[in-house]
Amino acid sequence: MTVGPTTRRRQLGADLRRLRERKGLTLEEAGARVGISKATLSRYETKEGSVKWPSVDALCREYGASDEERAALVELAKGAKIQGWWRSLADPIPDSMNLMLTLEDEAVREDHYASMYVPGLLQTRAYAEAVHRASEMRCPESEVQHMVDIRMKRQELLQREEPPHIWAVIDEAALRRLVGGRDVMREQLRQLLTVTEHPHVTVQVLPFATGAHAAAVGSFVILGGPTAELDVVYVDVLGGGLFMEKPKELERYRLAFQYLRAQALDLESSAELIRRIGKEC
Repeated sequence: MTVGPTTRRRQLGADLRRLRERKGLTLEEAGARVGISKATLSRYETKEGSVKWPSVDALCREYGASDEERAALVELAKGAKIQGWWRSLADPIPDSMNLMLTLEDEAVREDHYASMYVPGLLQTRAYAEAVHRASEMRCPESEVQHMVDIRMKRQELLQREEPPHIWAVIDEAALRRLVGGRDVMREQLRQLLTVTEHPHVTVQVLPFATGAHAAAVGSFVILGGPTAELDVVYVDVLGGGLFMEKPKELERYRLAFQYLRAQALDLESSAELIRRIGKEC
C-alpha cells in the first residue's frame, strides 16, 4: 500500500524523536542548535501540523544521522504536504472526521468492534442514512446526504488493488437493532454476507450468549499503520470521536480486540447467525 501524507508525517515525528534521544539532547537543546523553539520541535515530534523540510535536514545533521537517514526524513517531510481526496469537497466536514478519513486512507488494516451499528465501511446507503438521521436529529436532509456521500466514498478503499484488511467483530445487538425498518435491515444483513466473500474482509458476531466481554464500554476501531508504532485507536463518543495513540492505550485496545475475536463465533457460525437474523426481520 502506498504510504500517505499523514503516515509520512507521523513516521517523521517518531523518527525525529528517536534520533534526538539517541543523541541525548533535550527538546530545548536540540531546538537551540538549529534555531527553532522548543514548542516547534515538540510539535514536529508529536506529529502535529506542518513541518519545514530544511529544519528536518538541519536537525538530522545535528543528530548525526547518516546520509541515508537524512535523505529519507527530508523526503518524508516533503511528502507530508500532499492532501487527500476529501479536501476538495465543496461542503466542510467535522475535524474529527477529517482526521479519521486521513488515517483510514492510509491504514493497512482496520480492527472494528461494533456494539451499536454495523461498521460504516460495511453499511448500505439506506442503513447509513437511517443512522445519520437518528444521531443528527437537528441536521437538514442536505447535510445528512452529504455525510452519507462521504461514507459511501470511504467504502471505495475496499476496491483498491491493495485494500486494508478489515476485521469486524459485531455485537449481536447491532444486528438485531432494527435500523431504518425491516427492508433496510434485511438489505444490510445481505450486504454483510456478501462483503465477507472478499478475502480482505472478516466478520465475526459476538453473540448474546457470550455475556460480559472485553469491550463492554462501547465501539472502537484500531487503525493499523505500516508499523505498530503508527497504530491509532478511534473510540466513538457523543458528538464525535476520540483518538488515542499512546503505547499503553494501544496495548489495552489490542488486547481487548484479541479477547473479542476469541469470544466471538467462528466465521461459519457468524454467517449462519446473520442469515438467521435476516430471516427473522
